Amino acid sequence: MHAWETIERSLDFIEAHLEEEVTIETMADMAALSPFYFQRLFKRLVHKPVQEYIKLRRLAKAAGALQATSRRILDVALDHGFSSHANFTRAFKETYGITPEEYRKKLPMLNTFDRPEISMSYVLIGEGVPLVINDIVLEIDRKILTAPELYIGLEAEISILEQTPIGEATSIDMPGQLWRQYHVEKATVAPGINSEIELGMSYSANSENGTFLYFVGGPAERLSNHIWKDAVQRELPAGEYIVCKIEAENFEKLVTTALNQAGKYLFGTWLPHHNLTTHPFSAEKYYHTLDVAYMEIWVAPLPILID
Repeated sequence: MHAWETIERSLDFIEAHLEEEVTIETMADMAALSPFYFQRLFKRLVHKPVQEYIKLRRLAKAAGALQATSRRILDVALDHGFSSHANFTRAFKETYGITPEEYRKKLPMLNTFDRPEISMSYVLIGEGVPLVINDIVLEIDRKILTAPELYIGLEAEISILEQTPIGEATSIDMPGQLWRQYHVEKATVAPGINSEIELGMSYSANSENGTFLYFVGGPAERLSNHIWKDAVQRELPAGEYIVCKIEAENFEKLVTTALNQAGKYLFGTWLPHHNLTTHPFSAEKYYHTLDVAYMEIWVAPLPILID
């Protein structure tokens, strides 16, 4: 068994026992490793210490429970492995910047910590070859956009530190909040905007401020009549792109787990193995008329210069 397979089994065990006490000694015995070497291997592959990872996965599950049920916060805390209301509140606020009470009242969108798919880092697919892992389908191709596409929507300045890397930062999901605002305003102010395709675009990083610009919107005709207060028009430029196509079993999984795992695979595995980096820009295109939950990540490639 490969080392990464050992840790994958540990992640499966943790997911199945999040509501119980999970000890390092138990998992080390399962892996036939000493606790010392098990913890070193786990941190190397998961990029988190074991106990911190367990806490973050418990908090992710608890956040879902706070949103989905009306049970007391203490009950939610106890159900998800926390010993008291105070310990749960402290961990929740340290991780997300708000208390469980504030979250339940306002229900902002959160970046929660995903269970990683370690095996994806050890599988390299060619262009046009699908990769299937846990009901997620990925396929990567090159595409030439011969003419720019125009979109209308909303834009905000986002903190880089709080939003990246996708699926690992834990905070309020500010791009998600912008999407929520866009859908409300589009429905009430500009219902004529095409909803079949939607675009999220990250660009113009500012290293001094530690921010980037994030745009969300739908297709628009040039000089669109649908401009409303705070709305802006932006282009997806013409040019060459690497396009990562993503399918999932439902839209919720598509825009959370599938998007996070695909982003890690594209930027952390596929592009480096093809000696490629990208312009400081990426786009997410969502297609709402297909019979599957489907989206694409678009990046503009650059070769890695090797001295």
